[in-house]
Amino acid sequence: MTIRLRAHHLLCLLTYVGKGYSPAFTANYDGIAERLSRGEDILFVSGPDDICAPLLGEPEPHCLRDSAAERDRQAGDDVEGLLARPIRDGVRLDLDAATLMRLRLAFSAGHVRKACGGCEWSGLCGTVASGGYRNTRLQRPVETQNCPF
Repeated sequence: MTIRLRAHHLLCLLTYVGKGYSPAFTANYDGIAERLSRGEDILFVSGPDDICAPLLGEPEPHCLRDSAAERDRQAGDDVEGLLARPIRDGVRLDLDAATLMRLRLAFSAGHVRKACGGCEWSGLCGTVASGGYRNTRLQRPVETQNCPF
């Protein structure tokens, strides 16, 4: 199977510790983190993705706002620069342990955080990153030596 993901949610997954907008949202997010931890790949999409699904029944889901699309653009640009590969609608990514480590190192250093500006979760994400990503739900088997996480 494949996880449909918008670009800025790739960054959100790096620090996800089980907190969210509602119990349904959190349960869905936990399931997605578990599937990615087992090795499912990512298909980048524009607009609402598998993480957004529980919010789409709300009267005005924030995932449909222009601000979410702008976060996607910023995250896509940052991650594309880091990984030297396209991060846009229709592109697939295998989030292996080495790629996850590279993303987390860059996130901790602030190199891929433009999309986080003004986000209500930014403080929590910064705390999780500075704490070495302890208790994050997305975990991959360590395939490389000297992984700091």
